[in-house]
Amino acid sequence: MKAASNTLVDANGMSWQKIVAKYHGPDLRLSIGQLVTSFVPYIALWYLMYLSLSYSYAITLLLSVLASGFLLRIFIIFHDCTHGSFFKSRRANEIVGVICGLASFTPFGEWRHRHNLHHATTGNLDKRGWWDIDVLTVKEYLALPPRKQLVYRLYRNPIILFMIGATFFFIVIQRIPRRDSRPKEIKSVLWTNVGLVLLYGPIIWLVGWQAFLLIQVPIAILSSTVGLWMFYVQHQFEQAYWEYDPEWDYVTASLKGSSFYKLPRILQWFTGNIGFHHIHHLSAKIPNYRLEQCYRENTLFQDVTEITLGSSLQAINAKVWDEELKRMLDFKEVRTLYGHSLPLNSAPPAGSPE
Repeated sequence: MKAASNTLVDANGMSWQKIVAKYHGPDLRLSIGQLVTSFVPYIALWYLMYLSLSYSYAITLLLSVLASGFLLRIFIIFHDCTHGSFFKSRRANEIVGVICGLASFTPFGEWRHRHNLHHATTGNLDKRGWWDIDVLTVKEYLALPPRKQLVYRLYRNPIILFMIGATFFFIVIQRIPRRDSRPKEIKSVLWTNVGLVLLYGPIIWLVGWQAFLLIQVPIAILSSTVGLWMFYVQHQFEQAYWEYDPEWDYVTASLKGSSFYKLPRILQWFTGNIGFHHIHHLSAKIPNYRLEQCYRENTLFQDVTEITLGSSLQAINAKVWDEELKRMLDFKEVRTLYGHSLPLNSAPPAGSPE
């Protein structure tokens, strides 16, 4: 497989650009179908959860598992809309994206801007920070004082990262405009907050704030935790791809820095085929419902890192990137290989944390 962006071709000499272009373009029937099969069950389950509060909260919690699955599908639609791949009309993508964003507590404009930057910089050590999971190299981690090393270890702790951090990010962090946001993105955050009040205010008035929290909190925790896990495992695995400019390459970063998460069919359905993440990163203009077809019809995209539901749990051990070994290490491996000192004959790169 040729890795350079302009020379990746299949056995017939067709470039990757021409291959993925065949799968561009949304199908209105399929897009509408996804909207119906996501929103209708989600709203129905939300109402059933409300009714179940009069019987048993255990039933409510069981229903929240299903409801969070459908909210994930809604978020995938939101995600496609940010890439302009769900409808042909830009306006339709924006309207549906905003609606899906309100359901998932996510500002459309802000997410669209930062997520597209993530696509343009994933795996680039010189351009980290665009709503990615923070990753340090071994040199950067060992150059930190003990207190900051502890902070990083706590940040990468699964309970803090997935359960606490994910929910806090979606519910709280996304309500606050970032200092480095442009005026357009700031407005997106503020108008989303207004929209959330207008949408959920009447619901809270009808069912009561206690019932609302008993229903919405477990959905929020489950959906945000699973959502962040999906994002994490698709970029944080042992043989991931990280390079500095100018060695960084877009195609290599897409195919080697994004995993193929092979899930059971039912989980693949709930997660909107986002497991074919390497193809999505190669071409975000492919609607989620065409990703599997693109994968199966082109062997060029099949020689990639494949992660199963079972093997994905090992990704929890991916903590820091070793530039020499070209793989992610856990903290125990760092101590075993390097102790508490920088690797020999090396120094922290310019701009690394102090």
